[in-house]
Amino acid sequence: MIALLTAADVFVPDGDEARRRAQEELSKAEYQAAKPNWFDQLAAGYAPSFSERTLDHPSLAPAMDAVRMVLKGHEPYPAIAIDRHWNLIEGNAALGQLLGGVEDASLLEPPVNVLRLSLHPKGVAPHIVNLHEWRAHLIERLKHQNDTAGDPVLKALETELLGYPDGPRQGRPIQGNANLIAHPLRLRVGDAVLSFISTTTVFGTPLDVTLSEIAIESFFSADEETAARLRAGQ
Repeated sequence: MIALLTAADVFVPDGDEARRRAQEELSKAEYQAAKPNWFDQLAAGYAPSFSERTLDHPSLAPAMDAVRMVLKGHEPYPAIAIDRHWNLIEGNAALGQLLGGVEDASLLEPPVNVLRLSLHPKGVAPHIVNLHEWRAHLIERLKHQNDTAGDPVLKALETELLGYPDGPRQGRPIQGNANLIAHPLRLRVGDAVLSFISTTTVFGTPLDVTLSEIAIESFFSADEETAARLRAGQ
């Protein structure tokens, strides 16, 4: 099952708070005679066990088929599947027409990091019309991910992106047009400027670490000109 992320405020207690709540619950009389179970173990600091398979593991084949179905079904609009480090897993056929202006071919060699490809001065960045705004938006997303996970690979990536010339030195998005409903990506392709908004899709009930870290970024046309151009390119 795949679920679309929406903007919602969800309170998730940190480890200390979760342990405090569990211990408080366990102190109630109805639990005193109970035998130790998973709830006791959670209160003691033991996390549930999850598997972590490689993407080519046979058990993940149905999930990867679902990813490819979503990517294919989104055409003629671009969509990509990425891992937790923003490395490209797969992209659909519509992605190619957006990458024609990439100057440094090494950025397209696996593993392709989509943030590096997007913001590198010899990547897609020179063709992004609203580069400063889009870069600040992406770095803010990465910064939030780092604040949550503290992943050293992502920390190094954030430092790298912040060091690119003419880029923001922090991740707070620039305030733009108050009438906009989302941060658009405005990309020059040939003689046209294509405008996109995007959604992020994840698996709703993963029991595997690798599966839980797959995200699909789907781009939708933000205006009729973009939609017409992409439909014509099918």
